[in-house]
Amino acid sequence: MVALDKTASVINAAGTIVIKIGSSILVDDDSHSVNAAWLAGIADDIAALRADGKNVVVVSSGAIALGSHVLGLGGQTLALEEKQAAAAAGQVVLAHAWSVALAAQKLGTAQILLSPDDTETRRRHLNARATMSTLLSLGAVPVVNENDTVATAEIRFGDNDRLAARVAAMISADLLILLSDVDGLYSSNPRKDTCATHIAEVTTLSDSIMKMAGTANAAYASGGMVTKLEAARIAMSAGCSMVICDGRIERPVAALAGGGRHTVFRPEDSPLTARKRWIGGALTPKGTLQIDSGAEAALRKGRSLLPAGVVAARGKFERGDLIAVENEAGQIIANGLSAYSLADTQIILGHKSREIERLLGYRGRDELVHADDLVMLENSN
Repeated sequence: MVALDKTASVINAAGTIVIKIGSSILVDDDSHSVNAAWLAGIADDIAALRADGKNVVVVSSGAIALGSHVLGLGGQTLALEEKQAAAAAGQVVLAHAWSVALAAQKLGTAQILLSPDDTETRRRHLNARATMSTLLSLGAVPVVNENDTVATAEIRFGDNDRLAARVAAMISADLLILLSDVDGLYSSNPRKDTCATHIAEVTTLSDSIMKMAGTANAAYASGGMVTKLEAARIAMSAGCSMVICDGRIERPVAALAGGGRHTVFRPEDSPLTARKRWIGGALTPKGTLQIDSGAEAALRKGRSLLPAGVVAARGKFERGDLIAVENEAGQIIANGLSAYSLADTQIILGHKSREIERLLGYRGRDELVHADDLVMLENSN
């Protein structure tokens, strides 16, 4: 009951949840098409989460498997260009299947294809984050997949476990659920060792925990446990809890909430705390904004930095880069992520937010640095 209560609390407390679905669950082995009954079940789960006020993002595999069947490439090892062609064909089928399943629950959907650069390059990261946030605010369910049609063998996520963790970190999700063909982490390969012990909870990814996944070429690892633990490392560092559970049943999230066996990985920090720590000390500022006393007072009350309160900008920064914020005395009081480049900042500084569109010719954010992207430094008081 303790494990059930803990897991239920993780789900109940989560405002934003990422659900990762593997192709082995979504695609029927016999027909090589989408498992419609299973998809209807997970759509029910998503609708229930949404009805409970939660944002849901899906990371869905299956495009290559579906496209291989469409193009008659099944039953053979595919070259890179064949995989990319299969992905292009399969993404159409996959997106349509999700659209139909979620529409039955009166939910809109949108397809997002990501490459590693989209999560690691700051400006592209911000664009993808903003797109997903907007979709969620409009009530849609983003369905994410790796952009296999343009990725190369050398530059790609390689699996959707890590992609899902990157997405969870990108949008500051509270919970990542990996639906798998196993019900969690074991002390050793449960398919080979009858004495393998199920691990219900992990709070630190120690060497002993990492070794439980086996080596990269082991049978257990080929089922994805190595990449799942790598995903856990990414998620936990971003303050996001992660759960591994059996996704093969028709209502896997409902089963999880009802006490189904699983492993939960718990971070020390919340997503916002982890993000703030990263902004505060993990990056080197590329520029500086000097602000007036009124803006400084607003920042100390937890508000965003508006262009009206900025008196000077210097350095060399683009949208999404880290910048330092200094007061009239020249003291650095905060670090934050800029919503504008240096060139645009110099045009709008000192002006009201309502003037931004007229000055720049496009409608950007009202804030130069949003409160969620700003950290007051400890020595600034």
